[in-house]
Amino acid sequence: MYMKNHILAALREEFAHWEKVLAGLNEAQITTAPQPSELSIKDEIAHLHAWQQRSIARMEAAFNNHEPNMPQWLPAVDPESENNTDQINAQIYEMYRDRAWSEVYPQWHTGFLRFLAVGEQIPEPALLDPSRYAWLSGYSLADVLIGSYDHHQEHLEKLLARLNP
Repeated sequence: MYMKNHILAALREEFAHWEKVLAGLNEAQITTAPQPSELSIKDEIAHLHAWQQRSIARMEAAFNNHEPNMPQWLPAVDPESENNTDQINAQIYEMYRDRAWSEVYPQWHTGFLRFLAVGEQIPEPALLDPSRYAWLSGYSLADVLIGSYDHHQEHLEKLLARLNP
């Protein structure tokens, strides 16, 4: 279980880093966009939470041995196609922009912990096998975990650069 433990440890470390950064900010810093064309930190967390829901759906489907029940952001748009990412991200922003930090943060926080918990429950062989779940189209559940780590890391690096110019 070395690879599984390594991946989950990296995700826990990423989560702890986010928690530390967020704890050092006040609500005005979190909810105010630095520029009109940029997202606030709250909007970034909402974005991460929305995409995280797809990762959780995949992990729970694997654990429960059924097809994923994906969130329906845009019924006519395939979120698996990178050509649709900008459109989906714009829709995510519209869905969450008027929600309070006190709503967005707990959803992301709880979702991240749920994602880790389900990942812990899946045996390493099932996590690493790219042919085990046809609905992953040749990817493994480890790829789902790593993708979530990479997505959070990408946004955290941008946030840290913004906070520490």
